Amino acid sequence: MELKHRYILLSLFVCVGCSHRPSIAFGHQDDVCYGHEWSRLSGDTAYRSCIHDITGQYPDLIGFDLGGIELGQARNLDSVPFELMRQEMIRQDNRGGRVTLSWHARHPMTGGTAWDTTACMNLALDSTAYVYDTLVVYITRVAQFVAAVQTQSPIIFRPWHENSGNWFWWGRNVCSAEQYHQLWHLTRHIFDQYNVQVEWVFSPDKLTLYEDTPDGALREMKEFYPGDEYVDIIGTDCYHFGAEEGIDDYLHRAHRQLLAASQLASIRHKRLAFTETGNEAIRCPHWYTNVLLPLCHQYPIEYVHVWRNAWDIETHYYIPYSHHPEQADFIQFYHQL
Repeated sequence: MELKHRYILLSLFVCVGCSHRPSIAFGHQDDVCYGHEWSRLSGDTAYRSCIHDITGQYPDLIGFDLGGIELGQARNLDSVPFELMRQEMIRQDNRGGRVTLSWHARHPMTGGTAWDTTACMNLALDSTAYVYDTLVVYITRVAQFVAAVQTQSPIIFRPWHENSGNWFWWGRNVCSAEQYHQLWHLTRHIFDQYNVQVEWVFSPDKLTLYEDTPDGALREMKEFYPGDEYVDIIGTDCYHFGAEEGIDDYLHRAHRQLLAASQLASIRHKRLAFTETGNEAIRCPHWYTNVLLPLCHQYPIEYVHVWRNAWDIETHYYIPYSHHPEQADFIQFYHQL
């Protein structure tokens, strides 16, 4: 019988049996699908979990990405079969955990990847255009998939993320604030048609459109914010690049973004999360306890989510694997969240 979580998670993450403040939930991308040098994608590996391997517990939150489902593919952009994803979403829910979904959607105009920024959004949101119909089909396929997964707790859906960067076709360099709002509103309209009940997350990244201050970050967040009726959770994505030499830069960006996100969440009466972060290959010693933990405790976030441990890229991992030098530090962090 699988171990239960530390938390019963309803609309909020609540620590059970704790006399202190509610703990912050920890999330990991694709946690039960593959890890450093192992994979269940071909069906020939026993059930595993990256978090369980090193802590003896399953993660409070597991992230999956829907990129590829809009084309009717059987696997997502990281080769995870959507059927396996569906099964693991239900399994995670049954043991009391939560699921968060992102979506690296193909460009409806060019057919390119989510990182294709060669075409602007104007035509894509023109209801008379062929690409608008394509976009409707894309969103409909996502809505149908999510609607078919029966879970007790609402799925946390984080579409059109990192819009404040310049690397996605819905990013600010090719998508105005008005167009971005239209994209969100269309997505919500289609989800409502299929009666899909999810918790919606707005999660920009760098927030450098205006001055490099919390006020500048907040101004940009407000400008692209889709509206109170479209958002349940406000978060931000922020990664630590490099090792010790990257600490100051990471903390500057993370504090600026989290402060802006927390201010907007307070103004709009929304919940707050640290929706994506990490230090690839954990090149900064004691990164979890010395860098991330104090950051998490400074803001009223309900969860923090780190990216995946790839099975096929040696240095692409964000939590330590068994016998990794940072395993003990991570375990300490995990139990102090």
